[in-house]
Amino acid sequence: MNVFDTNIHREITPLKKTDCFLVFDRRRKAFNYPVHFHPEIELNYIFNADGAKRIVGDHIEQIGQRELILVGPNIYHGWENFKNDPTKEHHEITIQFPNDIFNKELLDRNIMLPVKKMLLNASRGILFSSETTIGVEKKLHSLSKSNGFDSFIKFQSLLYDLAISRDQSFLTNMSFQHNNEFYNSERIEKIYQFLKENYHRKIKVEEVANLVNMSVISLSRLIKQRTGKSFIEFLIEVRLGSATRRLIETNQSISEVCYECGFNNMSNFNRIFKKYQHCTPTEFRTNFIGVKNVY
Repeated sequence: MNVFDTNIHREITPLKKTDCFLVFDRRRKAFNYPVHFHPEIELNYIFNADGAKRIVGDHIEQIGQRELILVGPNIYHGWENFKNDPTKEHHEITIQFPNDIFNKELLDRNIMLPVKKMLLNASRGILFSSETTIGVEKKLHSLSKSNGFDSFIKFQSLLYDLAISRDQSFLTNMSFQHNNEFYNSERIEKIYQFLKENYHRKIKVEEVANLVNMSVISLSRLIKQRTGKSFIEFLIEVRLGSATRRLIETNQSISEVCYECGFNNMSNFNRIFKKYQHCTPTEFRTNFIGVKNVY
């Protein structure tokens, strides 16, 4: 049985088909819910739990005094008591809403494009800056106390404020999720699909350039413009997305993960993994297995 089967919980949310969203506002002294996933999008605000550990996809990090994250459909997420004081009360506001709350025609309107982009990016998990979090705290508190149509207006206003905010950080590798929707051009989509299907073997940039009928220079420029990464960095992230998922969901050895994900030797795999994930593959697996004790 793999790690996913034993440790990660599929949450059945109370959200009904006729609901727009749900708001949970609670205060408690310890985290007591396991890492989980669900098809709904979730916005989580946490205050006064500094030192706790946050898990989103393949990303694990200690949190500060306050944080606000947006998690897309079916991404693993949860919080674990770590270096926080479990006797100190913290405040959580959680908002869950269906992925189709806004139809495509509405999202394609100019005024909604920032929201559309943010909801697509939520597939990687978004961490908002402290400045943004502080700036929307009043709206979060107000939303949790609102009723009826007024609450829906405030909800939309909150999403728009977050969508246009600065310094948003993505938390997971772009290829960690099975159904990643980061695509922003047909060529990038074709390149990404090719890399996902062939990351286990040696791939030359010339081969990819021929695939999309571009020169190597033009291909490199396109990838840099669309992803902010070089071709090699882009390929590494695809390989690491597969590696982190294997480390979480399977009992494969580290060496098996290394070679099956296209890394040519263990020392190279360990070096690259530590550079991008800030821990070794062994440490990553140990840390993630530990999420079964999330409370």
